[in-house]
Amino acid sequence: MPVPLPPTFLTRPLAHRALHDVAHGRPENSRAAVQAAIAAGYGIEIDVQLSSDGQAMVFHDETLERLTAQSGPLNLYAAADLANIPLLGGREGIPTLPEILSLVAGQTPILIEIKDQQGQMGPTDGRLERAVAKALAGYAGDVAIMSFNPHSVAWMADISPEVPRGLTTSAYDHDDWVPLQPAVCDVLRDIPDYDRVGASFLSHEWRDLNRPRVRDLAQRGSVILCWTIKSPGEEQSARALAQNITFERYLAPVPAA
Repeated sequence: MPVPLPPTFLTRPLAHRALHDVAHGRPENSRAAVQAAIAAGYGIEIDVQLSSDGQAMVFHDETLERLTAQSGPLNLYAAADLANIPLLGGREGIPTLPEILSLVAGQTPILIEIKDQQGQMGPTDGRLERAVAKALAGYAGDVAIMSFNPHSVAWMADISPEVPRGLTTSAYDHDDWVPLQPAVCDVLRDIPDYDRVGASFLSHEWRDLNRPRVRDLAQRGSVILCWTIKSPGEEQSARALAQNITFERYLAPVPAA
């Protein structure tokens, strides 16, 4: 049976990669951005990648150069070395997932996106999934996982069946997903794995929310979240179907308690 999302995931807008703003010293997926999201009453969406020594690191990209002064694949570095690589625009290194969970400590819902490690959304060796499961063991706050890679979500269903899980989904326009093979895009576009992985929600590309498959899942009772809203106008359009949003670049309104 799918594990339902806790109600807080539907009432608090989710700050994309936490409430980041480098102009104010808060890089994406940083402790500072997480603390700012908590203070503002938002939920938090973060990403995880795998270090060379098997730790779940809170970081979006496969490589370091966009977000740090270093270059090369993140997975060539151990967690202790990544902790000493400063994030551009801030004063801190790359955090581990246990560090972020300790910081959040149940104060707000946290949605964890497990990044694809093999490059083509294919079968995974489970190393990152096991690291996420280990970090979540005993965590008492509202938490859920998702991934574009259905194989990652299936892994989590097996090793952490109590954790709510969903699929991150997209229109999968071929040009937007290079180097993902077009044939893979064509398969994933139809969201064929939703029932197989025991998903209870989607986080779908907001401009594609009118896709019939998404509407069908919504009518079946699935929770529909969306990514990534960047203005009040986009939020208004998305909320015609989506029950909550992932946002950045503006401050989404927080419903009154």
